[in-house]
Amino acid sequence: MFKKYLIILIFILQACVNPQDTQVNSNEKIETIIQEYLLLELSMGIHHQDHVDAYFGPDHFKHLALETKLTLNQIHEKAEILSAQLKNLTHSSTMPIQRNRNLEARLRALKTRIKIFRGELISFDNETQELFSVVAPNNDIEYFDIVLTEIDALIPGKDELSTRVNKFKQQFIIQPQYLETVFNAAIEECRRRTLQYIKLPENENFTIEYVQNKPWSGYNWYQGNSHSIIQINTDLPIMINRAVDLGCHEGYPGHHTYNSLIETNLVVQKNWQEYSLYPLFGPQSLIAEGSANYGIQLAFPNTERMDFEKNTLFKLAKLKVTDVDRYYQLLALQDELKYAGNEVARRYLDKEISRDQAIEWLIKYTLTSKEGAKKSTEFYDKYRSYVINYNLGKDIVKQYIETSSISHNVRWENFERLLSEPMLPIDLN
Repeated sequence: MFKKYLIILIFILQACVNPQDTQVNSNEKIETIIQEYLLLELSMGIHHQDHVDAYFGPDHFKHLALETKLTLNQIHEKAEILSAQLKNLTHSSTMPIQRNRNLEARLRALKTRIKIFRGELISFDNETQELFSVVAPNNDIEYFDIVLTEIDALIPGKDELSTRVNKFKQQFIIQPQYLETVFNAAIEECRRRTLQYIKLPENENFTIEYVQNKPWSGYNWYQGNSHSIIQINTDLPIMINRAVDLGCHEGYPGHHTYNSLIETNLVVQKNWQEYSLYPLFGPQSLIAEGSANYGIQLAFPNTERMDFEKNTLFKLAKLKVTDVDRYYQLLALQDELKYAGNEVARRYLDKEISRDQAIEWLIKYTLTSKEGAKKSTEFYDKYRSYVINYNLGKDIVKQYIETSSISHNVRWENFERLLSEPMLPIDLN
């Protein structure tokens, strides 16, 4: 009899539960998961300073990470628990499936980074799959040899091809005294063209710094509130074409634009606080780097970039050269070698070739200087398989944007949507 009344009482209590109360509890659970997730990423950032690319959320999570001092094992265990909790969440307006999938992908990448940091052996391809949700294609060396033959005919001579190419390109170096003027003009033009199609917050702004002793050529350090610090590395000579490259990639419509849109649309409007943190080693980076590289040709379609550089940047840099057309032919051919760096990185990180061999391969197949090749191996040591995001990411973004439309205006619309929504690489197929 007591059991019968107990069952009835349970049914009565369940009938009296306010559905809104259930939703509130669900929202509280989601917020708890997000807060714990932020703590884990920030804790990993203490172990590896490059792990967190940007964070503009509440400061108390940073203080908490410093106070708790979670070990790598603790971070991994808690990430496993959060992954299990995510699978049990009922999808709702607060936690739509897309948000859930993105958070799970971030946690998977975090756990993979811990394995790498602990010294576990993971192949290059498995690493890119777990971190960035893609596997870079394998390219035959014979393909690159064909391109090298074309470049050899374009830049004839008796020296090694890389020596000839780099000697030819010396006439297009921006001298240090003109660097700031050229980059200011390039970024301003990138910004002007981007704002014709994408509305950014009125307070958006950036600061340019010129730095040295870095393994990369440029970097965007997003500060939050639509402000970025853009750093340009001056270790190596900077060619005239790099001004537009870096202006678009780091600024408009690249990283600065992307981060501003993510902050506005996901953090401010939706209150999805996980996006106040950008983990460098995760699937978001494939979209970030790919869109930043694709954004160059979107902002400067057809011959518009060449015209701008010839008519404006060459003059500002005081470059008096007559072999400009051959220079652009060379750049186009070198772009066809872009996947060669992936092949070198794969073999180097899988320990199939030594550092010296990697440098030799880079000199031969990417036609960089020896100093440039050394910089690339430093990049592989520090950022490992991240290199695939630049070229493969660009091709994936390009296919996604251009498959659905040949209209330039619609491509910009698709591009803005890509930069404003919580997409994964799989969503771009």
